[in-house]
Amino acid sequence: MKIGFIGLGNMGAPMAANLVAAGHSVAGFDTAAPAPEGVIMAASAVEAAHTAEVVITMLPNGTILKAVAAELIPAMTKGAVLLDCSTVDVASAREVAAMAEAAGLGALDAPVSGGVGGAAAGTLTFMVGGSDAAFAIARPLFDVMGQKAVHCGPSGNGQAAKICNNMILGVTMIATCEAFALADKLGLDRQAMFDVVSTSSGQSWSMNTYCPAPGVGPKSPADNGYKPGFAADLMLKDLRLSQAAAEGADADTPMGALAAELYARFVEDEDGRGRDFSAMLPRFEARGRS
Repeated sequence: MKIGFIGLGNMGAPMAANLVAAGHSVAGFDTAAPAPEGVIMAASAVEAAHTAEVVITMLPNGTILKAVAAELIPAMTKGAVLLDCSTVDVASAREVAAMAEAAGLGALDAPVSGGVGGAAAGTLTFMVGGSDAAFAIARPLFDVMGQKAVHCGPSGNGQAAKICNNMILGVTMIATCEAFALADKLGLDRQAMFDVVSTSSGQSWSMNTYCPAPGVGPKSPADNGYKPGFAADLMLKDLRLSQAAAEGADADTPMGALAAELYARFVEDEDGRGRDFSAMLPRFEARGRS
């Protein structure tokens, strides 16, 4: 398949490289990042999108997505699919989809879960909103870049699934880090704590798969000095998106709101910027009750 790929940063670059390795022709564009191996770099986003059957975007926020989409859509071939893998607000995703569909294009919002490691390994999960027809066209690409793609319904529903998922993730990671810090102060060995919780009712992805305690459970960013697999900055972004969506939908999300507040404090006022979101554990270790 002929693919345009806009946004070749930490996530986009390995996704594009996996597509090339699977035999697809990928023309890429990024304002700063270097070309991944096998990706043909274009002079502009429009050039990368021209004649592509699918154009993939991986961009920082909804404002940038809308600006880039306004450039790309007129340059794309009718019947092509605009596949946005960014994590943005639901309203922006639906606005871009409407623009694309009005121009005779397919449109999918398909944010991902799995972090940089999942992007490199081709094991991402895609949460997809958009039409059945567009999903069918993009399905072979999801199979290359990830291990699972769930069609969540019409445009915007992929973003809705992502922010709900990450609200759960943010809350459970905080609870997991709090529990380890408490266990330390009660004299409970971390390995014993893991062995109990990972096989009991307290188990979660944050505990079993991405344990925030170094040397405990499967290898995770905690074992690499909390170098980001999924940065605390990005968790804060997603939690803020969840709370903006909750406000718009009149949904009561007190735990999500508190998680957003704690990650804001960690990233903006403490030492969390540029660290993995599981680095909440050393934060709680160093704090007392007050």
